[in-house]
Amino acid sequence: MRNYEARKRVLVTGGAGFLGSHLIDRLLERGDEVVCADNLFTGSKRNIEHLHGHPRFEFVRHDVTFPLYMEVDEIYNLACPASPIHYQHDPVQTTKTSVHGAINMLGLAKRLRCRIFQASTSEVYGDPSVHPQTEGYWGNVNPIGIRSCYDEGKRCAETLFFDYHRQHGLEIKVARIFNTYGPRMHPNDGRVVSNFIMQALRGESITIYGEGQQTRSFCYVDDLVEGFLRLMNTEPGVTGPVNLGNPGEFTIRQLAEKVIDLTGSKSTLVFKPLPSDDPLQRQPDIALARARLGWEPVVQLEEGLTRTIAYFDKLLGNGHA
Repeated sequence: MRNYEARKRVLVTGGAGFLGSHLIDRLLERGDEVVCADNLFTGSKRNIEHLHGHPRFEFVRHDVTFPLYMEVDEIYNLACPASPIHYQHDPVQTTKTSVHGAINMLGLAKRLRCRIFQASTSEVYGDPSVHPQTEGYWGNVNPIGIRSCYDEGKRCAETLFFDYHRQHGLEIKVARIFNTYGPRMHPNDGRVVSNFIMQALRGESITIYGEGQQTRSFCYVDDLVEGFLRLMNTEPGVTGPVNLGNPGEFTIRQLAEKVIDLTGSKSTLVFKPLPSDDPLQRQPDIALARARLGWEPVVQLEEGLTRTIAYFDKLLGNGHA
């Protein structure tokens, strides 16, 4: 453990991504030194360009499926494509990123004897038969489906984290992230919030799969990052997994109508068949996060969507989307 300086040096893998870049902003705000490691497969230098020249920020182009050697005090492991379009593009690489990436980052944490955070996912619950989902639910996952590279990769990463904790006494923190949205989402990642906003801003038809009655819970990125920081700062006995998400549940159709309303778009709704393995319900039970972290989301859907729409509107205006 580095202790020759009061300031923390923090490694964020996947730091040029949507969540990672927001986390880095918060870490720098509180005075940490931050190393961002990203292979830029789905991350973007645009997400961190405002940090260029920052005296406490360093960017390293690195793929976590290969070992990384450096001295840090804490590790946040966020590296992995997180939208179906991206993680199904190269499913073998997606599994390797989750599994080899976890092994490499856990190995680094073991050598440094430092605390490590794993960004897991609500996808570990699959298409849940329990609603809402608590951390004690083991999930209903198809191990050979087209989403399995992500779902099972993240489940295996959790296994590795807990085995390193039991076998080596490593200090771990595991967060299960539910649908998150906000500025710096990839405009073409195929996720429902970015899809709907881009279609509405362009005046295109808004595509809904199925009848739009499937539900999701949408957490604004600032709320989620606050949950990350609180979980990382808990006492060693709090390992997680902890659900982090917004328990407010909306149907996909309600979301589409809200986006049309907030953008003032003339877009109409079109309906297409539901993709395979797409969960019909997803809602976090956040009782554990409330009890152990004193955390719950504070940004309402309308406010968060308004900020996200403004970001995408600016992207379109600058020709980046």
